[in-house]
Amino acid sequence: MKKSFAFLAISLLLTIGEACAQTPTQGTPTYEKTIANLRNQRYCEVLIGKRDWLKLEVRVFNTQGLNLCPEAQWKALTKESIANSYDASFVLLNGPRYWMMDEIQASGNTVNDVKKMFGGIEMNLRATVKLSLLKQLMGSKNYTANEVARTTNFIYRAGSTIYELTSPVDEVYVMQSYAQIVNPNLNMKDLPVLSEQLKLPAGWTYRSRVLDQDLSLVANGIAYVLQDNLSNSYQRR
Repeated sequence: MKKSFAFLAISLLLTIGEACAQTPTQGTPTYEKTIANLRNQRYCEVLIGKRDWLKLEVRVFNTQGLNLCPEAQWKALTKESIANSYDASFVLLNGPRYWMMDEIQASGNTVNDVKKMFGGIEMNLRATVKLSLLKQLMGSKNYTANEVARTTNFIYRAGSTIYELTSPVDEVYVMQSYAQIVNPNLNMKDLPVLSEQLKLPAGWTYRSRVLDQDLSLVANGIAYVLQDNLSNSYQRR
């Protein structure tokens, strides 16, 4: 059961702003915070889940804007020590991960000053999400999109290389972060030939291309996000 909870939580809460407790809105969002120069910047997350009867509350803490998730301290972190400190039902260590966009604009619950220390690593609370029993039991699968509530604009600048998955029905997903979770040695130079490591379902394709103009992925309330078999994450265009 804990494995199902964990997989679902990771799928929903991969990155900064992916779980703002908001509903879809109309019109152009007003962004409260902008973070630039993100491409290939390292970050990590700690997800803390606490069960209250049939509901599960998940809090997501993220290093973005505070530090680059120091390797020695990250490796020293244990789920058990964090679970004991926070009386948690489960803990997930989600990282290291590396951003692939150049800039993020965000608003909503991701913009706050709530911070905690985990093994000497300072992290900011990015989201608090409550999951029903049904969602806990559903779990998630690779190459399956999840609806994620957030208000963000992921900006990829002209001249940048982007990496895309295309589904059999021509839905295009742009890589928002690559991970060193499944393959600890994965890095930027591997991404152009990442298809050699991917287990693509029938009808799916992977490609890279250089942008001739800026690309903005706007999520005005809902984003559609999936992971590949290496835990890299992508948002639908």
